[in-house]
Amino acid sequence: DSSPHLLAPKDVMVYSFNFRSSLRWSPVKVDGGLVLYTVHFKTGGYNHWDEINCTRIPQTECTFPWSLKERRWTFFLRVRAELGQVTSDWVETGPFVAEQDTIIGPPKVNSVIESSDSLLISITPPFPSEVGDYLQFHVSYWENATSATKKEMKTGNTLFKISNLKELTLYCFGIQAELTHSHGQLLGLQSVPECYSTTIS
Repeated sequence: DSSPHLLAPKDVMVYSFNFRSSLRWSPVKVDGGLVLYTVHFKTGGYNHWDEINCTRIPQTECTFPWSLKERRWTFFLRVRAELGQVTSDWVETGPFVAEQDTIIGPPKVNSVIESSDSLLISITPPFPSEVGDYLQFHVSYWENATSATKKEMKTGNTLFKISNLKELTLYCFGIQAELTHSHGQLLGLQSVPECYSTTIS
């Protein structure tokens, strides 16, 4: 009798948002019995598979532990399904480098102070910076009436001013973070536009 064969997990991918990363896959369906999953990793510099905190887990997601938090390293991951003594083939991912492959979310807008000719904006970066990070913020803003003409500015500060505005006018703005690192740039998602009216002088 041929040994029963267990299908390998499908849709295996690394999902990474603001440098919080996990491996995800589609569940392997069987009649009866609980399928468990085991995940291994290796680095680009050392060709040896190691266990992480995801051995024989029922979930279809494995969150990276702190040992895989190095943003500049290249990681490979693999996952297999297990049912009793039967195991599926391993499914390997391509190379993952967080610094190049993570999705950067928008900064959080904490407060906006309106005056007659400016908006003073305070934001929180989407993730805590590390040594060697250079984080800048792209700010685009426009008069609500003429949203076709957007103006752009760049700043490295989390407290900044959009100035030279008209008084008693509604202005909208969106902000995205840009991380510059040793391999280039990574541009984040833009915040949902927020609109504020300048005051009268």
